Amino acid sequence: MKLYVTPLALAICLPLVGCGGSSEVGGGNTTPSVPDEPTVPEEPGEPVDPSCSAPKDLIFKLASDDGAHKVGFGPENAIDGSIDSDSRWSSEGIGKQITFSLSSPSILNSLSLYWLNNTERSTYYDVAISTDNVTWQDVVTGGNSDNATGTPEFIDTSDTLHQDIQYLRVTGNGNSESNWNSLIEITALGCNDEEVTEPVEDLNPSLPPSANFDLQDWYLSIPTDTDNSGTADSIKESELNNGYENNEYFYTGADGGMVFKSPIYGYKTSANTTYVRTELREMLRRGNTSIKTQGVNKNNWVFSSAPSSAQTAAGGVNGELFATLAVNHVTTTGDAYQIGRVIIGQIHANDDEPIRLYYRKLPNNQNGAIYFAHESRNASSDDWVEMIGSRSDSASNPADGIALDEKFSYRIKVVANMLYVTIYREGKDQVTASYNMSSSSYDDADQYMYFKAGVYNQNKSGDDDDYVQATFYVLNNSHDGYNP
Repeated sequence: MKLYVTPLALAICLPLVGCGGSSEVGGGNTTPSVPDEPTVPEEPGEPVDPSCSAPKDLIFKLASDDGAHKVGFGPENAIDGSIDSDSRWSSEGIGKQITFSLSSPSILNSLSLYWLNNTERSTYYDVAISTDNVTWQDVVTGGNSDNATGTPEFIDTSDTLHQDIQYLRVTGNGNSESNWNSLIEITALGCNDEEVTEPVEDLNPSLPPSANFDLQDWYLSIPTDTDNSGTADSIKESELNNGYENNEYFYTGADGGMVFKSPIYGYKTSANTTYVRTELREMLRRGNTSIKTQGVNKNNWVFSSAPSSAQTAAGGVNGELFATLAVNHVTTTGDAYQIGRVIIGQIHANDDEPIRLYYRKLPNNQNGAIYFAHESRNASSDDWVEMIGSRSDSASNPADGIALDEKFSYRIKVVANMLYVTIYREGKDQVTASYNMSSSSYDDADQYMYFKAGVYNQNKSGDDDDYVQATFYVLNNSHDGYNP
């Protein structure tokens, strides 16, 4: 078993007034000495069940302690999904324990502990797991959080098969300043039989897209030029959310879905843009045009690994985009490296793209592939991550791929410098990939983010009448601190 200290699963709490917990310093008995290097018990065990090759967020249903916690800082705060420093479990004393119950027996791949003031002090802790809340198995003893990284403690358990785990117990042994134990949040990754689905609300095919979807925090780029600007039209938030439709490129389909269609040739968003799109751009200002489109402001969001000043100025911190859709058509003509490609979701920063999520189906294949690109600000080329099938220009048919008109869902999630992408399909295991963006410099004070969704045609060489099209049935965006 391995113990890693790397950024995963939760945001960074940067030093802020009120984030500290000064009332806890000096309130204990004896400050413990700094323990030796953390030890991880040797454990033989079988290889990890391959059925957990795509771990997901596990759900905690209950947290409990001995009742002696600080008033207002009970155990329930550590599983409420909030990374606010005021939403934490705090209990004073060496050997204080908090026990967590999972919603169902699970294979445990990893967990993360987000400690208070993790950039200023080290926290001492132990971790154990159990199937029955009676017999416990040590996972970490003598844990010592690394305040040099300022990131949640990531504990990797994937090299040993921990199955049917129902309970986790964290024992707090104080910190480098006092005997207080303060855990803001715990998260865990693993596998179980629970289905993760997003409900598809009733969609009315007789209504415009804005009557079926909340589009007030989006604007639309569409390959028309009604204002004779020479570039693609931008349909701003209020107009878009007030019944806007275009019967060729953006409209409600026969099943009530929101249809996006983009030709190969058409008006582009700028002179420097290579490809044509019909695509939504996230606008957290929700029609308040006094807020500029660009910048670290209330229209855009930032990573929780960004400086606290940027987090305060932004419209949200971290982000999650969930979409259910079907790709209806991809290009079949043109240069080999461009055929069949379409971007269906993005995170865009000032000038670069932390993620571009692709669907690609080649003409001779029945199914399409899913993969994504990460563009680092510090690298000359993109990193590519294949999730389903291959992005190759000559890829064979992916047996587990996604056919045209087949509904599926994707979730793009950023927490601090960690990027998570998950693909969901009915009756099939979800597919998850992660990417550590710590070296990509998107956590700088001037870097801002926004989601994009729709169809961004990645072919500029095919026939005039060739196109890409997708229909969206769910589109939800969320951020910490953003309350539309």
